[in-house]
Order: sequence, then C-alpha cells, then structure tokens
Amino acid sequence: MNKLTILSAAVMVGLVSTAVDAKVSPEEAAKLGTTLTPIGAEKAGNADGSIPAWDGGITKPVDGYKAGDHHPDPYPNDKVLYTITNANKDKYKEFLTPGQMKLFELYPDTYKMNVYPTRRSASLPQFVYDATKANATRAELVADGNGLKGAAIGVPFPIPANGLEVIWNHILRFRGVDAETERNQASPTKGGDYTLVELSEKLRFEYSRPEATPEQLADDNTLFYFKQVVSQPARLAGTALLVKETMDQEALPRQAWTYNTGQRRVRKAPNVAFDTPGTVSDGLRTTDDYDMFNGSPSRYDWELVGKKEIIIPYNEYRLHSDEVDYDQILTPGHINPDLVRWEKHRVWEVKATLKDGMRHIYKTRVFYIDEDSWQVSATDMYDNRDELYRVAFAHNLNYYEVPTPWSTLEVFHDLQSRRYLAIGLDNEGRMYDFDANLRSSEFTPAALRRSGIR
Repeated sequence: MNKLTILSAAVMVGLVSTAVDAKVSPEEAAKLGTTLTPIGAEKAGNADGSIPAWDGGITKPVDGYKAGDHHPDPYPNDKVLYTITNANKDKYKEFLTPGQMKLFELYPDTYKMNVYPTRRSASLPQFVYDATKANATRAELVADGNGLKGAAIGVPFPIPANGLEVIWNHILRFRGVDAETERNQASPTKGGDYTLVELSEKLRFEYSRPEATPEQLADDNTLFYFKQVVSQPARLAGTALLVKETMDQEALPRQAWTYNTGQRRVRKAPNVAFDTPGTVSDGLRTTDDYDMFNGSPSRYDWELVGKKEIIIPYNEYRLHSDEVDYDQILTPGHINPDLVRWEKHRVWEVKATLKDGMRHIYKTRVFYIDEDSWQVSATDMYDNRDELYRVAFAHNLNYYEVPTPWSTLEVFHDLQSRRYLAIGLDNEGRMYDFDANLRSSEFTPAALRRSGIR
C-alpha cells in the first residue's frame, strides 16, 4: 500500500508556503496522544501490518548501558525480511525513492538494501510532548515563512497544514538541550581511499531548554548555537566555525563567524548559508545540506505532497557500533550495505522548488521526513537541468539516555562524480555527551578564537 493517509488527504495536497496561520483548534490538538502520537504521527499501524502501531518507542536504555557507551542494539535478534537488489528493485519501487532507484543503477553489482522489521523506536521526554501540545494551538509562521512565533521546546506544528511547517518541524525537532561530541567525516575516492576529518562540535539548543518560552525566544531571537573545530588532519587543525541561528531570519539572518589558522583572525561569515560548499566537504554537500536541511527556507516554495510509505534507514545501531571500524564502513561507491538497516516507515513528502529570481545549485529538492521523529530521512536533489544530482540519507537511531531520535551518520551521494560524503562517523571515537551543560559564553567570537588556536 502506498496511498495518502487520512492526515494527508486531498485538502493538503499541493499546499505551499503561502499559509501562515498554523494554529489548530483545541479539538484537533486533543488528538495528540490519542489517535496521534504526542508529536503528531499516526499512532495506528498500516493496513497490512508491515508498519506496527506506535507504543511509546524506546522508554529506557538497554540493560547494561551507561552514559558514554556506544549504544547497544535493542533489537539484536531481528532478521532480514528481504533484500532489494538491482535485479528485483522493480518489485519494490512503490516503496523506493527515485534516488534509491538510481543508486541501484549506478552500482548494480554492489548496492543492496537489507530490509528489517519496522520498529517504531522514536521517543522523547515528557516535557517535549507537553510543549508540543501547547505549540499546536499557538505556533504560527511569520515573515513569509522565514521565521515563526508562539512555539518553544516541542514540535511547533505537530498537525501541519503545509510544507513549510513540516520543514520547520525538522529544523526544530528535539535533539537534547546541550550536546558535545567528536565526530569524523570522509569523502572516499572512487577507489575507496579516504582521509578522515575529525571535528569537535558543541550545540546549545536555546529553543529546546525546559525553561524556554515563546516570549523569551522571540525577544532573544536565538534558536541554537553551534561551534565546530577541525582537529585533524594537521593541515586543517584549528579551523573553526561558529553559528548563531535565529528564530526570525527576516528580522536577523543567521550570524556566523570563522577562524582561519593562517591569519589567526575571526571573521564574520555571512556566506555560511544556502549553497556555499560545506566545511571541508570536498564540494560534496552544500551548507544547507548539513543535518539534511538547515537554515533559512526563503529561497524555495514548499509543497506538501502528502504522506506515503517508503523504506528508509532506521535503528542504525550496527552502523553506529564501536565493534565496527571505518574501513568496514567506507567502501567504494557507497557505505557497506551489510551494515545498514532499512525499514518501512510512513514519511511526509515535501517538495522544495527554487523561487523565481533565487539562485541555488539545487533547483528542486524532495524531502522524505519520518513521521515519528520529524527527521529528514532521505532527500533527492535535482540540478537546473531537472536531472537527479545528489541523494542523501540520514541513518538514525534513538539515543535512549535522553531519549531522542537523531542521525548517527549522514551520507551524501554525488551522482555525477560517483563519490559520497559520510558525516558523523563516531565508531572509533567518543559518544555524544548530552549532559555537557554548555554556557552561552562559549559561543562568542572571542571563544571561537580560543577554540581554534593550535
């Protein structure tokens, strides 16, 4: 079955970013936690049972887990239901994206998808659920969709009416309050050779703090702070980036600064946005590709196509494991398919089309957003010739000590160069610290300079 569900009925199909009043009635909001999950997904399973009902997700850590560990697989006994290959892909194309179909064509002998039982593992703290219900009746878009008001902590638009609301749900999904980690990225050559780039990252989510209020967020106009410092290789060590993301990007666009080790200077970086190449990405992703999509949505018209069932990466505990090393993951052409877990889930499909007069290397982007987490799970990007250009996947899991669903690895495939970029490799490093207790004073240009000095 691949039909639009009740929530994505014909009245939603084709809606674009012109709608600004997202507030729903108290009667509609009352569905949250009853027929809908607390953040707006359909609670029931699908018709054939291949997608089960949501029963709360993972509510406690796996036995034996302690903070700082890599996360043991809560589903170690699950077996592969079926494997999709280039030879049988047409049998499953109803549940595949155009990007997935293209990868089978490009790598017919090596690319495959091992599909496992669907586990609706997504869960969040109760205070996030409570805030989401409050947001439903008060949140609204402002500045032609380039900002929002009336929301804090939880999902702003759990019962969305248009594509812009869905993409804001992704941007503002809960990922903890403070987080600190060391991760790696790599962009293998066609032959599979790669150099690891080690990144130290800190995130302070002002929007997600338990004490946050819509009024305070509007006054401060700050959603989150992000600081990234390159640790390796030696020639790049000390290169640093600081971002202050704003809630109303028309009133104040994103603020960004970079630290250059050669000049030993901090500079404002207004170009850290949109299609500027991402940090040390070898030109394989744009700045707004990070986290599958980030920043201002102002250059696109956003169409809510509807909801559908597709096969996406999910519960990627094996790909995340410290028993797997980077050489096992980073294989020529694509990451090792034997380490990837695919599951069938319901997603919101949102199409972003470049506005007249705007520029971006992607003319069209199609996002597939997991209904249970509001995480963009897959993206197809098209160039100005309307040809499929890049394909990306977010390999997610539930960080159950928080709890929060978030990607452990993001992979961007450039179909023209036949190369890929893997962001978030942490198998050989330390885990996210969700108890980092970061201060806002750590996210200033002066603090950036101190962080970047080798």
